[in-house]
Amino acid sequence: MKLFTEGLHSELANTNVKVTVVFPGAVNTNITKNSGLNTSASASSAENKSMQTLSAGKAAQIIIDGIENDRYRVLVGKDARFMDRFYRLNPKAAAKLINEKMKGLLSN
Repeated sequence: MKLFTEGLHSELANTNVKVTVVFPGAVNTNITKNSGLNTSASASSAENKSMQTLSAGKAAQIIIDGIENDRYRVLVGKDARFMDRFYRLNPKAAAKLINEKMKGLLSN
């Protein structure tokens, strides 16, 4: 999606259409509950209890502000900013970290 959105931004650069790339972090919504992920196994870990999520309203406001200010990229939340920096330093390690985090959440 990132590359698609960046390409779309380039293609529409000389038009009235604006495109913003959004990198959402953890947002407090029902998406996890509705996705089929095994959250009961991971909910007890100290790491997940300490994970801070943004309210949906706060996330939406960050995205709207970015769009209204014609920002090229919008990073939503501390975790999105961390992953953005980490990915820039070491894309392979960042992908591995995501894989490791997801292993415990995937339903069998």
